[in-house]
Amino acid sequence: MFHFASSQTTGNRTVTVTLPIVTLLDIEPAGTIAMNFTAPTEAGQPLVAPTANTTKWINYTSAIASGGLTRRVTASVNQVIPGVDIRLQAAAAAGSGGGTLGTPTAQVTLTTTAVNIITGIGGAFTGNGANNGHRLTISLVVNNYANLNTRANTPVVITYTITE
Repeated sequence: MFHFASSQTTGNRTVTVTLPIVTLLDIEPAGTIAMNFTAPTEAGQPLVAPTANTTKWINYTSAIASGGLTRRVTASVNQVIPGVDIRLQAAAAAGSGGGTLGTPTAQVTLTTTAVNIITGIGGAFTGNGANNGHRLTISLVVNNYANLNTRANTPVVITYTITE
């Protein structure tokens, strides 16, 4: 005759989980860039535009509220340069990030009014530093020679904002 004794016990513990709403953005690597037009060497030739700059990356972290709106990144400048277009293009996300990364818009011409450059950002992170996130291509193009004036070291600040 076999007798089996069995007992069952259970226990409960409450675990409290907090996931904060997060909205962080930065441009990597830090520092300024210089973009200079070159004078032609032959009369009748146009100015030579500087090579497009591709050294900067947008990094972001985003955690949205349940049912919340996706986020977007906008860009604007503190001043325009008469006769010159400042153009910006964000590339598709690359690197070590994850989640619902944003989608870049087409190339934009920057003005003092903010324009979308990346849309559809959900819960996501891009990874930190250069080679993570969205590579930025910044270029300068003469749009009207009649409006050009000589300038030296004119600072133009590009402001990037992440928002809903």
